[in-house]
Amino acid sequence: MSGSAAGRAFIGSFTSAGGPGIVVADIDPRTGALTWAGAVKSVADPSYLAVGHGEAGPVLYAVSETVAGAVAAYDATGAVPRPLGDPVQVGGDEPTHLALAQGYLLTADYGSGSGSALPLTAEGLPLPPSAVLPHEGSGPHPERQRSPHAHQIVPDPTGRWVLGVDLGTDSVRICCSLDERTGGLCPHGATALPPGTGPRHLAFHPSGDHAYVLGELRPTVTVCRWDAVAGALRTVGETPLFPGGTDVPVQPSAPVVAPDGRYLWAAVRGTDTVAVLALDASGERAELVTVVPCGGRWPRDLVLDPAGRRLYAANERSGEVTWLDLDTATGVPHPAGSLPVVAASSVAFG
Repeated sequence: MSGSAAGRAFIGSFTSAGGPGIVVADIDPRTGALTWAGAVKSVADPSYLAVGHGEAGPVLYAVSETVAGAVAAYDATGAVPRPLGDPVQVGGDEPTHLALAQGYLLTADYGSGSGSALPLTAEGLPLPPSAVLPHEGSGPHPERQRSPHAHQIVPDPTGRWVLGVDLGTDSVRICCSLDERTGGLCPHGATALPPGTGPRHLAFHPSGDHAYVLGELRPTVTVCRWDAVAGALRTVGETPLFPGGTDVPVQPSAPVVAPDGRYLWAAVRGTDTVAVLALDASGERAELVTVVPCGGRWPRDLVLDPAGRRLYAANERSGEVTWLDLDTATGVPHPAGSLPVVAASSVAFG
């Protein structure tokens, strides 16, 4: 974990809760501090963001987490993102996550429990979806798991596979790589997690051989082996985030793995903390080291800066993004500052 953060951060927010839309913040290269630089409010609830590249330079993508789910693209070369055309509907409800893979923009559609693939033009503009893959199933939770709820969609490190994390069905779905001709998402298999886990997001080990699935309904990290040749994910262990229990309801939200593979950090809503887990040399064992305050309330997202020196937490209910400096010897984060952003929901760098 070395180097320094620089450039810009893009912050998503819930406009339905008074958020400003997409905020642009400059990053101090020495301290990592964020300074408000502008905002754009062109779509409702741009709750999750990702940065890609088109022919003219960086392109910012945002979901619109609404019933008529959509994505929007922005020219990110200027001081404030400029909308590139109208938002495009994804063919699913309430998209909560997006990712870029093989010339496509992928979305996880929480409300409808589906995954969508939208082709991208050379300029980075999304086209209507070439594929919408529904999920099936349910889980034991009486309210949250009555039906599928896709919460994350992400390519594996090789780019050969697409994984979809489904909170409603306690599973991680695996699809073959995107068909270059049709853009299809071809189902390949699924990995079941313990009933009631409510998996939300996963993060890969830098070696690409392991993945860590964070449960939202059960505060655990499930360690999995990933076989990129066979496209197979196999659970090998589980680490509770609160071995002694907790007195308040909790909903873990976002896992982050250190670039050197030594630590895993997980944001936990309810206790409003960041759990620090140490990973062994193989990446197959995760041990809870400590839990520290995140610096706000209800950390919906947690990301590592490009240099690996600090974490940024989007604290939805207290309305700010906090940055936490990392102790390079222990991996323990320490809150160092914050930027007010009402209903903050995610952070992306570009």
